[in-house]
Amino acid sequence: MILMKPLKDNVSITLDEDIVKKIREYSEMDDRSFSQYINMVLRNHIKAIEDFAHTKR
Repeated sequence: MILMKPLKDNVSITLDEDIVKKIREYSEMDDRSFSQYINMVLRNHIKAIEDFAHTKR
């Protein structure tokens, strides 16, 4: 069985300096790249929103 990596899109965003600093710190503590950490945080946030929406039904 061949596992495919998810497709990635390059995006450019502007973040507040304090947010960048914290993400850099947390990504290093988690041994992830900056991009990987942002992707993980956003994925978790989206899942939390969707889970909350499903519980309200």
